[in-house]
Amino acid sequence: MRICVLLGLLLPAAPLLAQIGGISAYEFLNLPNSATVSALGGHHIAVQDDDLSLAARNPSLLNPSHNGALQLSHAFLPAGINNSFLAYARHREDLRTTFSAGLQYVGYGNDLVRRDPTGQDLGTFSAADYSVTVGAARSIEERLTVGLNVKVIASQLAGYGSLGMGMDAAVHYRDTSGRFGITLLARNFGRQLTHYAADGRREPMPFELQAGLSRELKYLPFRFSVVYRYLDRWNVLYDDPEAADDFQLLSPDGEETGVRGPGALFFDNLARHFVFSGELLIGKQRNLRLRAGYNHGLRRELRLSEFRSAAGYSFGFAWNTRRFRLAYGRGTYHLGGGVNQITLGTVIR
Repeated sequence: MRICVLLGLLLPAAPLLAQIGGISAYEFLNLPNSATVSALGGHHIAVQDDDLSLAARNPSLLNPSHNGALQLSHAFLPAGINNSFLAYARHREDLRTTFSAGLQYVGYGNDLVRRDPTGQDLGTFSAADYSVTVGAARSIEERLTVGLNVKVIASQLAGYGSLGMGMDAAVHYRDTSGRFGITLLARNFGRQLTHYAADGRREPMPFELQAGLSRELKYLPFRFSVVYRYLDRWNVLYDDPEAADDFQLLSPDGEETGVRGPGALFFDNLARHFVFSGELLIGKQRNLRLRAGYNHGLRRELRLSEFRSAAGYSFGFAWNTRRFRLAYGRGTYHLGGGVNQITLGTVIR
């Protein structure tokens, strides 16, 4: 009964708040917050293990193994942009609940040049985004966990500022073997409290409804994950009239045409919803983890008609000891290079 109530709370929010990237405020919330997420396709929501950084995206992944965990992540983006994330968790056995707190900071620089319509230099300005997150998760059934993140979001751009409130709500099921998990997640629902301009209109939140599953093979130390994005929205294609499409089909009369048929459009749109990833778990204690991911939506959105790139592909690794954790992830977004992300972690008792 409690499962049905939770799903009933998550699903009605989808048609009201459904948005896709590029048309909402606070898009920085969709940046990978850790090397693990970066290496596994940019979206990884269905594995409940000892990696605290995953709970920042899916609060139902919080569990007692996160007690005392402290993690710091940093991504080296192009043009000197910085994306940092700090998280800490504590488990309360008397409440049977695991709590977490996190801070995300994205700095775009303090030496950006301000110019008037004629191109005259008017000095410099700064821009940055911030998010403070408090989360909690609790097992309500033997193998079922529910979680909630509450976020205070702030954004500052050249003297203009905005404040917002957001939440993540999720439910995660894990089987008795611990090798299979499935999750339903509603990310970034809420509202913008103050606008960038005094007379501006309220902008939508970057809401997204996701479903994911993970499976570890029984006779091979390999774990794969599949995430389906935008459960609340089917059409995620962007129709750019200026872009030349490199997808060629044969017309009925045998001539090539640059116009894609309905079948090709259907499968392209379907594939853009999926993110695939896998981990090879090496060692008796799984201390070394080799990771790779593929995000088809990202690859299609960042493709170039005249050049081939590795956009959409990602990889990385993690090395864990009893007291120390190091993870590295790399995702490619541009021909000029990729984004390197590092996560360091430890346990404070």
